[in-house]
Amino acid sequence: MVNLLFVRHGKDSAQHRGGWSQLDLLPEGKREAETLANYLAQHKENYHFTKVITSDLKRAETTAMILAEKLQLPLEKVRDLRETNNGDLAGMLNSEADQKFPHLYFRSLAMDEHYPNGESPIEFYQRIKTWFQLFLQENNDSAETQIVVTHGGVINIIYHLVNKREWTNKSRLFLVKHCSISLLNTETLVFEIENQTDFLKEK
Repeated sequence: MVNLLFVRHGKDSAQHRGGWSQLDLLPEGKREAETLANYLAQHKENYHFTKVITSDLKRAETTAMILAEKLQLPLEKVRDLRETNNGDLAGMLNSEADQKFPHLYFRSLAMDEHYPNGESPIEFYQRIKTWFQLFLQENNDSAETQIVVTHGGVINIIYHLVNKREWTNKSRLFLVKHCSISLLNTETLVFEIENQTDFLKEK
């Protein structure tokens, strides 16, 4: 039975729209990722880490590379683990987005309404649900922990799936912090650790 340690990427710019933005972590975000890497290295006997899987967006990839290097694990990039595809707004300055696309936010979309040249909330949900179901089918018999570095929106959907709660783009049930860890037991489908970040405060 595989455990999944979900990690949200480190801190990125709050001045830009995220989604499929390829902007990298802020220096603070890199420090968060390094602190997390040290914490996991100190506690790795509690887990059986075998690899790091990451969204291929820069902010996740940088976080994952820091973890993989410290823990000496192979790194696999998975495009399906990207945040919602916000099309033309990806990486745009908030001020510019507010001007060009006033009042257009993820939570303001109808479930079947697309971002300009992007995806709709229901398409995002289906993409993550499909990845998760396939992953569980293909990895159901090994005793290991895989680290999954991804985005707040992705982890939020997984949280809804395992707790059998209906998800919409208005859902604010599980607000995931930067560089937090959430450990999912894929046999019981229970999060044994949720949104843990206390190690980031250790000096």
